[in-house]
Amino acid sequence: MSTLVCFHAHPDDEAIATGGLMLKAAAAGHRVILVCATRGEQGEPVEGVLAEGEELWERRMVELATSAEILGAEAPIWLGYEDSGMIDEPTNDNPACFWQADVEEASQKLAAILRDVDATVLTYYDDHGGYGHPDHIQVHRVGRRAAELAGVQVTYESTMNRTAMQEMMAMREAAPEVAEAMDDAPDAADMETFGTPAEDIKYEIDVTSVIEAKRASMVAHASQIAPDSFFLNMPPEVFAMAFGRESFNITGVTGTGGPELVDLLPGL
Repeated sequence: MSTLVCFHAHPDDEAIATGGLMLKAAAAGHRVILVCATRGEQGEPVEGVLAEGEELWERRMVELATSAEILGAEAPIWLGYEDSGMIDEPTNDNPACFWQADVEEASQKLAAILRDVDATVLTYYDDHGGYGHPDHIQVHRVGRRAAELAGVQVTYESTMNRTAMQEMMAMREAAPEVAEAMDDAPDAADMETFGTPAEDIKYEIDVTSVIEAKRASMVAHASQIAPDSFFLNMPPEVFAMAFGRESFNITGVTGTGGPELVDLLPGL
């Protein structure tokens, strides 16, 4: 049995980016650990979700615990930083936010967790955080350094298949059911900085066998993902097309010729 540690920036990132991996790893008998850098204080709550007097971070901690249980992970471990908000927002200057954290200090914190759980496989984000969010970029920096400190030999960068996303966005012109479900999604041209081109991705996992549980983990984040959001307002076949594969890079490796489809990441 291996120990998979998935390091994420905010509650709900785990469901979207590595939910299928976590589900399949747990089903195969591996130990699954979820570490979250922040409590997602800067998220925009869905209207009417929070109870009177309830803070967003309180709800998001509960949501992450629910999601982790669905995904077969142990109770979430919190790194203890505050949400930095989107790039160039004033919240980036908060001295307590993850973006302002000393990378070495934060890496030591994560490395201590990796040692404690005897991590064998670690996932973090690609070097631009998928889409440029400062907390996601910091996850890459801290995750990579923590692996070095803790001696974790097998690491993967969670990313998005930019090529596949652009192709799906382009389908909206030809497929009315896709267009309706993804009306609020970005245009293909806006995807130029998202994720990684297919020719540079090393592995993809087909998670369609666990897609309903992955969707349930997304639904658990009700403060962030409304029932009528484009994430959830998709016919099952379109949802599987959008979220049925999870992509991973190996740091420093490009020109792979396209992702290798695997059942689980090597090392698990």
